[in-house]
Amino acid sequence: MGAAFSASAQSMVYKPINPAFGGDSYNYTWLFTSAQAQDKTKDPNAVTSASREKDALQNFQSTLNSQLLNTLARTLYTSQFGEDGLKEGIYQFGDLTVDVAPGTEGLIIRITDGKGGETSVTVPYY
Repeated sequence: MGAAFSASAQSMVYKPINPAFGGDSYNYTWLFTSAQAQDKTKDPNAVTSASREKDALQNFQSTLNSQLLNTLARTLYTSQFGEDGLKEGIYQFGDLTVDVAPGTEGLIIRITDGKGGETSVTVPYY
């Protein structure tokens, strides 16, 4: 019974598949499409064609509102301050008080509401 056994060995080398871990960069597309095919969840923030149409309508409405308010503001501005623009002084618009005064860096416009809020804008001199 003298059977001879021959043994052979081969070296095993690990090569990752994922390109993020050193694998071949050509595997990226295959891995990405495989992951998308297995993904059963839906993105709640995904944009659908119906929401695009709704967004377009909302954008139109917003633009129209902005233009109407701009025209109204321009009309009020012209009727209050005239064609020459802002002049020094204190102006009252309901609860808002607008104080226009010259400053070192430009014309200072301070807007104060009746609740203690205040905004200051400096318009530089030309």
